[in-house]
Amino acid sequence: MRLLVHAKPRAKKTSIVGAHGDALSIAVAAPPVDGAANEELIRFLGSLFGVPKAHVTLVRGASARNKLFEVSGTTVERVRAAVEDDSRASSA
Repeated sequence: MRLLVHAKPRAKKTSIVGAHGDALSIAVAAPPVDGAANEELIRFLGSLFGVPKAHVTLVRGASARNKLFEVSGTTVERVRAAVEDDSRASSA
């Protein structure tokens, strides 16, 4: 499945902060330097959806805030549930 992400680098912790248009807005606890924020997003998305990092691929937007990721080995329902759970945990 493909997922649009709006990255907000240099946050205190990596977490979902809401929606940004059609994209999922994610605060990233890494600077946008030497691919560190992209690597953190890949790690976070893999952990969030319960798949290995190798199943998360940055398709487009390596140097932009708006990114397109492809996540294999998961379903849309599993992604929705994970996003809802993380959003609830972040707001608590």
